[in-house]
Amino acid sequence: TSNSSHPPPPRPRRPSPPPPPTSSSRYENQKRRDWNTFGQYLRNHRPPLHLSRCSGAHVLEFLRYLDQFGKTKVHSHPCPFFGVPSPPAPCPCPLRQAWGSLDALIGRLRAAFEEHGGKPENNPFGARAVRLYLREVRDSQAKARGISYDKKKRSRNNNTNNKLSRPSTSSSSSAAGSASNVSGDRDHEC
Repeated sequence: TSNSSHPPPPRPRRPSPPPPPTSSSRYENQKRRDWNTFGQYLRNHRPPLHLSRCSGAHVLEFLRYLDQFGKTKVHSHPCPFFGVPSPPAPCPCPLRQAWGSLDALIGRLRAAFEEHGGKPENNPFGARAVRLYLREVRDSQAKARGISYDKKKRSRNNNTNNKLSRPSTSSSSSAAGSASNVSGDRDHEC
């Protein structure tokens, strides 16, 4: 009996290569898509705009451009449903990008800008005008929908009472307390 008359046994399949490291997280993928979308916007801009010439004003143009694709109903002042959280009927008010979506988008683009070699001090996504615009959108959408986005402030009395009732024996707890106050003060920036 010779082996030439029988076909060779099938080779076992090699396992597929492992996926690339965690850089393909949902956040990273969305950040890449957002960066590509903004790049496309700059290329289609008339006249075309290079990233190094991009300012906060161009970022605001981009955010206003995105409004046409929004899915959040924002009631205007004359609308009978202005300030009503759950309107009982449809109305002709425009659909806009939700504040939370714009805020998250700007955060991702701000990070992507620096990852692509931009300097933090030149980041157009961190411009004061952009922060003010986002605040304005948040406040106007809150009023239009009758929803408050006010942040809850921690009372300083509780922090003082805790320090008095439990004397600290290490300096690390006081350092942690001052670090939490610094991060709390950041919320009032602008």
